[in-house]
Amino acid sequence: MDEEVFRAIADPVRRLLLEQLALRNDQTLFELCVRLTTAGRGMSRQAVSKHLAVLEDAGLLTTRADGRTTLHHLDPSALGGVRDWIDRLAPPIKEER
Repeated sequence: MDEEVFRAIADPVRRLLLEQLALRNDQTLFELCVRLTTAGRGMSRQAVSKHLAVLEDAGLLTTRADGRTTLHHLDPSALGGVRDWIDRLAPPIKEER
């Protein structure tokens, strides 16, 4: 279980960023700032950039350069430890027949 992933997803802004990337991957910093503003969470580009760096450090997203633009890409594989932990707490309910 990766504590860094849990710390990263503990913040509601970072969860919102992950949700936005899940809806449409490969977004720029500008696009993500606009989406946060639309969701009522307007913040500076610097603040969003810091949140994205935390998510990247936790392995939840990757970045790639496309010319002078940096694209942010969701990598949900880092959530495997979180899923495993949740499953241990609340195993799936089996339906009775």
